[in-house]
Amino acid sequence: MKKLSLSGEAVYLIAICLLSLAVAMISAANFGLSMIVAPAYLVSVKTGVLTFGQAEYVVQLILFAVFCVVMKKFKLVYVSSFVTCLIYGAALDLWRLIPAFNPDITPPGSMATWLRITYFIVGVLLTSFSIALFYKTYLYPQVYDFFVKGVSAKYGFKIAKFKTIFDLCCLAAGVALSFAFFGELRGIGAGTFVMAAINGFLIGCFGKLIDKTLEITPRLKKFAGYFDLTNPKKENAAEEPNSESHIE
Repeated sequence: MKKLSLSGEAVYLIAICLLSLAVAMISAANFGLSMIVAPAYLVSVKTGVLTFGQAEYVVQLILFAVFCVVMKKFKLVYVSSFVTCLIYGAALDLWRLIPAFNPDITPPGSMATWLRITYFIVGVLLTSFSIALFYKTYLYPQVYDFFVKGVSAKYGFKIAKFKTIFDLCCLAAGVALSFAFFGELRGIGAGTFVMAAINGFLIGCFGKLIDKTLEITPRLKKFAGYFDLTNPKKENAAEEPNSESHIE
């Protein structure tokens, strides 16, 4: 079977579009959001001023600052993860302009049960597929996943275990914000735990499917080298025009 050839840059944009659509669908279904995006959703609902996408900017900017502190350095190339957040947030808000996903027109969970279930299932599948796509491109994902990837690489943590710890921290933050803002659980439900249980498995399955059907290569090969977290020399070269004079 001949593989379909796609550029890494195109795959990156497709992943953002699909992930933002998935979050819009899952939030409309109202069975519970993923523990990762729950804090931003709660901030959006509480303020009443920030859109869901804009609340993502706030939450991920704070996390980005924490990331730089934990990494004990700042590299200009790291900012690309926040750029991903900006594109994703804008795409999410655009999807939520569609009446079916717009909470001002169609309150979350107000549609027929069969439609809610359909939204949730499709949203979960799209979430896993889009994340699997992100893993196949060199461009950095949102700050959430970049935090896990970068910190694990720096300190030698097993990425699966550290991702679990990170997810639990996000869940704790979501629960704390929910009770602090509303005195009850909001944005977190049975669907949250379903996604936590199966997302890893689905991402793995989609990753294997992508490997079998797609040939993903960067169109900008030299540029792609600057995003390699495991090759500090390339990162330094991105920051220092004369990398030979850089002293570690």
